[in-house]
Amino acid sequence: MAEACCDLEADINGDETFLVNKRIICSFSGRLCKLLGKPTGAKRHKVIFHDFPGGAENFELIARFCYNNGKIDISPSNISLLYSAAEFMEMNGFVSGNCNLLEKTKPCIEEIGYWTWPDLLVALKHCQDFQQVATSSGILEKCLDSIVRRLVITSEASPCASTSSPDSSGFRLSCDTRSTESLKSSFSRVNWWFEDLSVLNPDLIELLVKSMVSQKYNHVIIGRFLLYYQKSNFFTASSDGKCRVLEVVIDMLYTLDPSCIPCKSLFGILRVVQGLNISKSSRSKLESMIGSQMDQATLDNLLIPSPYGASYLYDVNLVLRFLKAFLHGEGSRSSPTRTKKVASLMDLYITEVAPDPCLRSSKFLALVAALPDSARDCWDELYHAIDFYLKVHAGLSEEEKLKICCALNYEKLSSDARIHLSRNANFSSKSAVQALISQQSKLKNLLQGTKNTKLHTDSPCKFTETRGSEQIVLYSGKLDVPPDHENLRTHLQGMQGRVIELEKLCKKMQNQMARLMKSKVSTHGTGRTARSLPRLCSCKNINLH
Repeated sequence: MAEACCDLEADINGDETFLVNKRIICSFSGRLCKLLGKPTGAKRHKVIFHDFPGGAENFELIARFCYNNGKIDISPSNISLLYSAAEFMEMNGFVSGNCNLLEKTKPCIEEIGYWTWPDLLVALKHCQDFQQVATSSGILEKCLDSIVRRLVITSEASPCASTSSPDSSGFRLSCDTRSTESLKSSFSRVNWWFEDLSVLNPDLIELLVKSMVSQKYNHVIIGRFLLYYQKSNFFTASSDGKCRVLEVVIDMLYTLDPSCIPCKSLFGILRVVQGLNISKSSRSKLESMIGSQMDQATLDNLLIPSPYGASYLYDVNLVLRFLKAFLHGEGSRSSPTRTKKVASLMDLYITEVAPDPCLRSSKFLALVAALPDSARDCWDELYHAIDFYLKVHAGLSEEEKLKICCALNYEKLSSDARIHLSRNANFSSKSAVQALISQQSKLKNLLQGTKNTKLHTDSPCKFTETRGSEQIVLYSGKLDVPPDHENLRTHLQGMQGRVIELEKLCKKMQNQMARLMKSKVSTHGTGRTARSLPRLCSCKNINLH
């Protein structure tokens, strides 16, 4: 074309400049008609586009369409580009009648459901570059819908692999008597599309998964794909890109059935998330998913290092949030078996973190009291963990020690644990007395329930507690214990001796404090009567008859 005909200079996104015929281009573009419709007398005009969809390559396609008098080959590889550019340039029927580009692309869009798989992938990749236009035109939605429908049909053709969870025995072994090679082939058929769709950006992945969920595609396969997508796109992404990938993966996993997501995989995501600044909402969803599966976690899963700058060794706050999610989320409707499994896990965790010298007593106590009393049938493990903590944290105040000791359920301690506690200097005197009372009460009940056991009516073994006078009175008369229960008598006698020792110790401490206070009063010389001494000894007055 002669240079005199090129009277319009078009700067496309600052990347490339085109010289075109203004009359030809304007005959198909309503937008340029509005811009250049008024005569200015200039021999050449210049237009600058900053956000032309598809860039210089797509503008060249539009120019060819105009110069060919509205003729162009439309295919899945360029329909998204052509449609978005036609929208941008307002190439509709008001300008060029039946030759307008928007009208020519519509039949191809209607046939998206019949495109081949490679054609759909090509169209999706182009939609990523101008997603807003592709969304408004309906191309993106139609492409995603077509892809998901094909995946649903494929999964229905191989039901064994598609309905088995990653950890189920049916998936590990077989749905029938097929060989291992046949099972691998089936697994491959289910995952054949993972690599194809993992090239999509997080925004399209989010739309894809939502479409899968709405069409009731298998949640196990969706979850497996999301984990594959996270691994294949994480390491090559920028810092912001990594956050976006993880946020989409977490948000989409949250929409699935929790039982379809392996607990181990969730902890794997958590360890990756620890060093990134993802949104608070996504982090909360991840913790909630993990909390709902706490009964499947292991001790190694929970031993997560504390955040940067924290003095304590492990992230105790995170584990407390897991427990809260377990109790208030799915865990609130869980069976007692699940709750007891979590309690056993927490006993191991508490024992592991107890030696940390920087772990505050309030956090340790929160761990001990996090689960309901019914979650544990035996408190021995927790007792040993508390004993370890008190040994390491010898500098705790008496009030802090007492709070921790009060969290123990003495009734659920074994006989050996109670006897050990009664002689344990790390525990308060009150705790020792409570352990002894609990032990004697349990032994008394055992004796009363034993066949052929008779007690003298004039000297029964009794236990009374008079709270008004702050006294505990233990009556232990002569027990008519048969020979095969002689060991029970020995336990009772040993505990009675311990009670006497504790009583002497309490009286000695009270006398020492009384003398100390009397000395202070005489030193001040105030003449006032000293106030009654506070009972510093944590055990109550004990009378043994």
